[in-house]
Amino acid sequence: MSYDERLADRIRDLVEGEPGLTEQRMFGGLAFLVHGNMAVAASSQGGLLLRVDPVDLDTHLAHPHTDPFVMRGREMTGWLRVVPEGLDTDVELDRWVTVGVTYARTLPPK
Repeated sequence: MSYDERLADRIRDLVEGEPGLTEQRMFGGLAFLVHGNMAVAASSQGGLLLRVDPVDLDTHLAHPHTDPFVMRGREMTGWLRVVPEGLDTDVELDRWVTVGVTYARTLPPK
């Protein structure tokens, strides 16, 4: 399955002008990186994949339509999935993109 190009465009509109922003195909989706650190991605599994501060992961998982990100059967610390139903409105998408971009800004550039 390919990533949702409409979702990628919606993300692109939100991150436009972010310093150090690049796009890269990752995990079968399209990732948006800040100074080389992935912030958010239109996932090939549908929905959004994002980086979060591991300290805040449980708080984010308390929101509807969120799941831990699992890769090869293992939960990835500091990563979160938001299923498509949690991204229906621009307000919902903006909330999650802001979380990912804000955290990526705190990481050292690669």
